[in-house]
Amino acid sequence: QNEKELHDLLKQQEEKMLQIIDKSGEVTILKEEVSQLKRSLQRAESEARVLWEEMRGQEPKVDATYVQERVLLWQEMDKLRFLLLEKENEKLLLRDKY
Repeated sequence: QNEKELHDLLKQQEEKMLQIIDKSGEVTILKEEVSQLKRSLQRAESEARVLWEEMRGQEPKVDATYVQERVLLWQEMDKLRFLLLEKENEKLLLRDKY
């Protein structure tokens, strides 16, 4: 009787562990998706900022290549800001850890 109960308990624990592992994988995937969405949002915000700056006070005929270069530069600046923030956060976490 006790052996059967222990076997059942072990089986339940294994099932719970598998569920936790599955959920952990899902969380990792969702975090990656959130990260990708944040990057996409940053790119879109950069584009909008640059386009808004370029369109303010300019004639309708704007050099598309120039605007595109500005958009790419803003995107690079945003990427660098994001990387800097990530590194600062990592540094804070490491400092708190030790």
